[in-house]
Amino acid sequence: MRTTQEYLDIINDALLAVSYPVEPAGLYDPVKYQLDMGGKRVRPLLALLACEMCGGSIADVLPAAVGIEIFHNFTLLHDDVMDKADIRRGRPTVHKAWNENVAILSGDAMQIISYQMIGKTPSGVLKPVFDLFSATALQICEGQQYDMDFEERDDVTEDEYIDMIRLKTAVLLGCALKTGAYVANAPAETADALYRFGENLGLAFQLQDDYLDVYGEPSKFGKKIGGDILNNKKTYMLISAMRLANPEQLAELNRLLNSADVAPDDKIAGVTALYSALGIDRLAMEKIDYYYRNALAEIENMSACEPLRLFASELMQRES
Repeated sequence: MRTTQEYLDIINDALLAVSYPVEPAGLYDPVKYQLDMGGKRVRPLLALLACEMCGGSIADVLPAAVGIEIFHNFTLLHDDVMDKADIRRGRPTVHKAWNENVAILSGDAMQIISYQMIGKTPSGVLKPVFDLFSATALQICEGQQYDMDFEERDDVTEDEYIDMIRLKTAVLLGCALKTGAYVANAPAETADALYRFGENLGLAFQLQDDYLDVYGEPSKFGKKIGGDILNNKKTYMLISAMRLANPEQLAELNRLLNSADVAPDDKIAGVTALYSALGIDRLAMEKIDYYYRNALAEIENMSACEPLRLFASELMQRES
């Protein structure tokens, strides 16, 4: 059994081995910069783990795993433009290091490169892998649109939010796992269960990301705290706060969110204080735990699932 670091070394070496044209440097340098930011490499790692636990070869799934990681980073690059985010993983985002036009075009190139990598999947399983990846890519665009739509609405429900993050984040984890299963020629029921494991883990992971954006340590989180609050993002935490607040608290919340006279640091501090007073931090942790436990339940009866279970606990910083 390989260690997580050994898998990461394989993935990072494969990412470094991707060949890009030399020119135009203005197109490809930002691509390499984005990928050089690092990250947890969650999605390709899940693809490798799923493939191996189903009896497949890492060499066969590695191109698709790399393609999924490049696609994921493309979405982050464009998200940073849309969200006007200045920092990603402790470094200036591409649109800050260059400009927005460069970020958009280099992101487009990354999406095309990701499809080129998916195309290197063994021919016997290429069609289901390609079809799954294409469907997932479109779902992610749908999720991003819902995320933008929610910025203009004050009546977003918890269920709508959960479905949005399922599309925007969780389906790509499911896709990575199911890709690994496909490449290993696993039974359909195994591939489907792995997909559901990924979906639930992705929901827990995104909810935790929302939580850390409010309560995390900037040095560990890799970006500024409070970005969702500054952007009035309709996260699970804000939706819950608007539902649970009394009239006075709701008025204060609306003032903090909508008044141009509130300084950014005061807005973050004020909204965070309201969250804590309403117990939103506890509710968020309970929701994270719910999806995390659902994920583990999907694989509990699978043989050779221990590496996946251990990785899930590492990802979510759990002891069990």
